[in-house]
Amino acid sequence: MKNKGKNIVLIGFMGSGKTSVGLRLSYRLRMPVEDTDKMIESKEGRSISDIFATDGEGAFRDMETKLLEFIANREYRRIVSVGGGTPVREENRTLLKKCGTVIYLRAKAETIYQRLKHDTSRPLLQCENPLERIEELLTARKEAYEDCADLIIDVDNLQMEDILEQISDGLKKPNAHTEEKKMKLLVINGPNLNFLGIREKSVYGNQDYQYLCDMITRKGRESNCDITIFQSNHEGAIIDRIQEAYFDGTQGIVINPGAYTHYSYAIRDALASIVVPKVEIHISDITKREEFRKISVTKEACDHQIYGQGLDGYLQAIDYILNEKRA
Repeated sequence: MKNKGKNIVLIGFMGSGKTSVGLRLSYRLRMPVEDTDKMIESKEGRSISDIFATDGEGAFRDMETKLLEFIANREYRRIVSVGGGTPVREENRTLLKKCGTVIYLRAKAETIYQRLKHDTSRPLLQCENPLERIEELLTARKEAYEDCADLIIDVDNLQMEDILEQISDGLKKPNAHTEEKKMKLLVINGPNLNFLGIREKSVYGNQDYQYLCDMITRKGRESNCDITIFQSNHEGAIIDRIQEAYFDGTQGIVINPGAYTHYSYAIRDALASIVVPKVEIHISDITKREEFRKISVTKEACDHQIYGQGLDGYLQAIDYILNEKRA
C-alpha cells in the first residue's frame, strides 16, 4: 500500500462504521478525527437531510468536492471520515487519493440494513424497501470505492479491535508514512523565557531568546529530527499546547515551565497525560537559589530534570530524549 498524502481517509457505505472506527483510530494513533458530513452541516448551519430536501443531492455533492479540495491542500494531518457517496464522483476520487491513505470499510448490504433500519436521518434510505436500495447503491458504487482505496477491510464479522489491527498493519507496510521518518520533538518555554538577554543577565546570561531558538533549530538539523519551539507567558496556552502534542505525533517534550515549575499542578497534570519521554529544563541551578525555586511540582511528571547547565541544558535534554527513543 502506498501512502500518497498526509491524512488517513475512511470511505465506505453509510453504516459501515466510519465514524466509530475514526474515533477509536484517533485514540490509537493520537491524531484528530473529523467527519466531512459534520463539517458541511456546521458550515451550512443545517442538517444533511435539509440540504438534500432544499437544494438537492447535486448541490450537496458540490459541497463535498469543495471541502475535499480544502483538505487535500492544507498542511496539517487528520483522520477524515467522508460521506458514503463521496467517492462516486471521479473528481472526488482523484481528490481523495491526493488527501492521503484511503481505507475502504467494506460491508455487506444485510449488515448495513441491520445497522440502519431504524435510522430516519439517512435521506437515501427513506423508501419502501431500504434493503433493496442499499443493494442497488452498493452495486453502483463498488467500482468507485475500490478504485480509490489503498486498503480494503471487510468489516462484517470483525470486532472493533480487529479492524484497528488491520488498519495498523496496513499502515506499517513499506512506503507507509515515509514523511514521518524524522523524530518529532516539542520544546516548550514558559513565562519570561522570551526575555532572555534582558532579565537578570547574571543568572540567565546575555544571549537572547532568538539565540536559544536558533541553537535548538540547529540541533534539530544535526540530529535529523523535527523540533517545534513554543513559548507562552500564559498557563492555559501551555496546557493547550501539551494536549495538542497528544494528537500531533510528538515523540518527546522538553519543557522549561519557568515560574510555573513551582506551583502549576495543572501543567503537571497535562504532562502526566502524555506518555512520551519528557525532560524538565532550567537554565540556572535552582538548588542554589531561593527556597521556592527548589520546589518543582512538574518534575514528577517528567522522566528527567536538567538544571544549572545554561542554554546547553536544552541540547542535553534533546540528547536524552533521542537516546531514550533510539535505545
